[in-house]
Amino acid sequence: MERSMHYGIEVRVVRGLKYEGSPSGKVYVYDGLYKVVHSWLEAGKSGFGVIKFKLLRMENQPEMGSAILKYAENLRNGQIEVKPKGYICPDMSRKKENIPMPLFNDIDNNHEPMFYEYLVTSVFPPFVYQLGGNGGGCNCVSGCLDDCICAAKNGGAFAYDHNGLLVRGKPLIFECGPHCGCPPSCLNRVSQKGIRNRFEVFRSRETGWGVRSLDLIPASSFICEYTRVVLRVVLTRQQAQLFTMNGDNLVYPNRFGERWAEWGDLSQIFSDYVRPSYPSIPPLDFAIDVSRMRNVACYMSHSSCPNVLVQLVLYDHSNFAFPHLMLFAMENIPPMRELSLDYGETDEWTGKLPICN
Repeated sequence: MERSMHYGIEVRVVRGLKYEGSPSGKVYVYDGLYKVVHSWLEAGKSGFGVIKFKLLRMENQPEMGSAILKYAENLRNGQIEVKPKGYICPDMSRKKENIPMPLFNDIDNNHEPMFYEYLVTSVFPPFVYQLGGNGGGCNCVSGCLDDCICAAKNGGAFAYDHNGLLVRGKPLIFECGPHCGCPPSCLNRVSQKGIRNRFEVFRSRETGWGVRSLDLIPASSFICEYTRVVLRVVLTRQQAQLFTMNGDNLVYPNRFGERWAEWGDLSQIFSDYVRPSYPSIPPLDFAIDVSRMRNVACYMSHSSCPNVLVQLVLYDHSNFAFPHLMLFAMENIPPMRELSLDYGETDEWTGKLPICN
């Protein structure tokens, strides 16, 4: 600190704050660059001399991380008496989600997300449940262990730890479902329980509509399902063009980047590490229609370096060709940070990435 002051070198300030949503009870946030402008000596509590420094924050920097954290905490706890101008709706899900989903726009008069029906769970064609069957379930009563039938489906070990965190990505994860005897508290029932963090959809000058969380989301935590109405097969060029002309929106799951392969990849540490390949699944040859019904996931922006990954999951049926698209955090996501997905390559017919981008 003394040398930084003497040579005029700025210092980076990181603050540790108490936070209930963190496993350690604390969270560390970056507060920017500071100049050390003064130092002095004074007696400390134990009677020894303590050197103190005065730091001055440099101008033209983004807002302090500690200020953003405090603002998000006050907002979700209702401690802000008058919410900032721009809140269009306190809950765009209309009480369909476990937690309210506010809609925020302080840029223009666009209220587009309010025109869609909010969809909590995906809608599959009826034949999905008939062709795949239910595949049977486990008979565990108090909770599943690594020797149950559902663990065997997952290659002998569950994909989640006891805190419900994704240990490593897999081509497909089998969760316990309605045909299993285990209780709702089973460690193999994570993504089917719905949203547990507080999100808001907001208008962004850079990405159009976006999604941010009011909570700290630890890495590998479940975020939400990418809910949608599933069309039976991928449409032809003419059918897709017709959807585009009508203003409808299609998303193709087979174009999502395989970011699940990065999560838990130990190849840089262990040379003999083998990436999970079981079970192998057929190509996802279906399209997603989000033209009339969608959920918060549909507003996540595209990024080639995303902080959210898509993990395929089955729990209510066993048709491999029609899995649920579950989203998990790829890193610790602080409050008010925008969430992003890798939507893959652009649409070969329209030249655009899916929906909101």
